[in-house]
Amino acid sequence: MAGPRYTALIDGLPASVPFVGPEELERARGEPFSARLGANESVFGPSPKALEAMQAELAHVWKYGDPNSHDLRAALAAHHGVAVENVLVGEGIDGLLGNLVRLLIEPGDVVVTSDGAYPTFNYHVTGFGGVLKTVPYRDDAEDPDALVAHAAETGAKIVYVANPDNPMGSWHQGEAIAAALDALPDGCLMVLDEAYVEFAPEGTAAPVAADDPRVIRMRTFSKAYGMAGARVGYALGQTDLIRAFDKIRNHFGMNRVAQAGALAALQDGAWLAHVQAEVARAREEITRIAEQNGLSALPSATNFVAVDCGGDGVLAKRIVQALGARGVFVRMPFVAPQNRCIRVSCGRPQDLDILAEALPGALAEARG
Repeated sequence: MAGPRYTALIDGLPASVPFVGPEELERARGEPFSARLGANESVFGPSPKALEAMQAELAHVWKYGDPNSHDLRAALAAHHGVAVENVLVGEGIDGLLGNLVRLLIEPGDVVVTSDGAYPTFNYHVTGFGGVLKTVPYRDDAEDPDALVAHAAETGAKIVYVANPDNPMGSWHQGEAIAAALDALPDGCLMVLDEAYVEFAPEGTAAPVAADDPRVIRMRTFSKAYGMAGARVGYALGQTDLIRAFDKIRNHFGMNRVAQAGALAALQDGAWLAHVQAEVARAREEITRIAEQNGLSALPSATNFVAVDCGGDGVLAKRIVQALGARGVFVRMPFVAPQNRCIRVSCGRPQDLDILAEALPGALAEARG
């Protein structure tokens, strides 16, 4: 019996998952991790006010969510000092990236990104037939000038820049991103992923207008606001581009419980400040643990720290596996030379105590 007739594009793609979830790894090992420090979630949790709002909204979950996310968009517009028409809400940055690529990329179109940057973006580009062109990191950081220059050389329709960066935690001053925009070729859109910007030093956010047609900026409630499981992301962009998403987006993709939680979280600045302080403390503790074990922690403007293990990707992978066997879930960059590092998400004191206890044995096993 014949099966479905896939498109030629899909038929030629390998089955792939950008990230293997910790739940899958836990099923493989037969028990849960003791310290979940690999997915850059906020173990400090969401605002208590967000939890209250979501619990109250559960009684209304029989209703579809507002397909326009009106209240949340209005609050975000006020928060950023832009018009509501400049704001789009979607199913996390991942969902927004998928829709953006669908809007702009046809088979054969060129997209530029950093070699080793966020693999889910690459996954979307490949899924719509785009051609990925990559630029290496420079000094363990994305290179905005080189990315823009390569976009001009290749006729790219999209150039992806993350600031701060995942997986290295590095960052550029926002003025450097704005300056790179001035060299962006006509017809190319910069996707500026600012998922971690709430953890970054003052001045990291790019000083660009929301209606600048050269860039779309993406933010999330998954990191600093502690709502990764709710899947709420948003974009700031030029009105025509934001409106174009209405042609393809899942209009009921945002559930009403998540919308209510995000709205309450946005309004709780005290909780955000609390999480930022906890993350700063955790970065210092991860750095201390790394140095105590003869490793070097890279400076970070995110809620994780890249730790240089002093070898290559083979050694780092052994350390990741050895930590996993000891109940500590961490990840590592995918591409050399950044894959000499492991990436440790910020955790509570008890999480980092487990890391500190497990790391010496994991290092000995990996080196042995």
